[in-house]
Amino acid sequence: MMSTTDLTNKQDFSTLRVDLHSHTRCSDGALTPPELIARAVNLQIDVLAITDHDSVDALVSAQQTIVENQLPITLINGIEISSQWQGFEIHIVGLNIIPTHNALQTLITQQQQHRENRAIAMGEKLAKCGFDNVYADAKTLAGAGSITRAHFAKVLLQRGVVSKMQAAFDKYIGKGKRAYVKPQWCSIADAVAAIHAAGGVAVMAHPIRYDLTSKWLRRLIVDFKAAAGDGLEVVLPQMNNEQRKLMLSFCQEYDLHASMGSDFHQPSRWSELGRNLTMPEHAKPIWQLWQSKALN
Repeated sequence: MMSTTDLTNKQDFSTLRVDLHSHTRCSDGALTPPELIARAVNLQIDVLAITDHDSVDALVSAQQTIVENQLPITLINGIEISSQWQGFEIHIVGLNIIPTHNALQTLITQQQQHRENRAIAMGEKLAKCGFDNVYADAKTLAGAGSITRAHFAKVLLQRGVVSKMQAAFDKYIGKGKRAYVKPQWCSIADAVAAIHAAGGVAVMAHPIRYDLTSKWLRRLIVDFKAAAGDGLEVVLPQMNNEQRKLMLSFCQEYDLHASMGSDFHQPSRWSELGRNLTMPEHAKPIWQLWQSKALN
């Protein structure tokens, strides 16, 4: 089994299958941490980051699974922190973090309280739409994990209110819809600061998914860089070549490192661990930042 230290010191990452964005049941993923690790090993992933929403609860169990079964995979401790910027919800992935660091744990506690308050308010709005006890059912689905809008969407799907999960967002819980509740997340700067305090690097998750014009996307990246952000996710499974080129150009223009990840939540024909993840030429991979930190 390769250790994190081995990974940091390894010079040739081009031979590794790397996925730096995935989720478990500790947030809105479908698999338990051991199940996710097993799937990654079966798919011959060499390096996997688990990045649950505002949670690090999966990491101990995942690492125990690797150690106890002597699995040939390296786990990167990660998290995906929800932040707010100009009325948009922006996700900041923390990689190679110390999960127990006080600054990170303090922010997680605050974020989880915001999540709970939002979920309760969303349940109240859905009740006014004629759907009782959705919060309770969503809470049951979430279990001990972070409750998210995806859990509400699953409940509405299970009840037959909508025919697919996206329809729940389009009709009820998406921005501007009847049961939408504005989040009260931390700022980008606060997310980056907590990640850095915990020894990690901060990556803006899936920049192409925020429904921003090129002008606003540039503004977002400028503000992220000003907040000491480290990198952008430039490769996702469903990106086209033009989108990848655009993200790489932003990395080069603003001296940011490049990351890549499947944003895996559950097995499907649209998403899979490690699918279509290749670091572009001329990019500065985010792991080079880990290497330089290890040498300092």
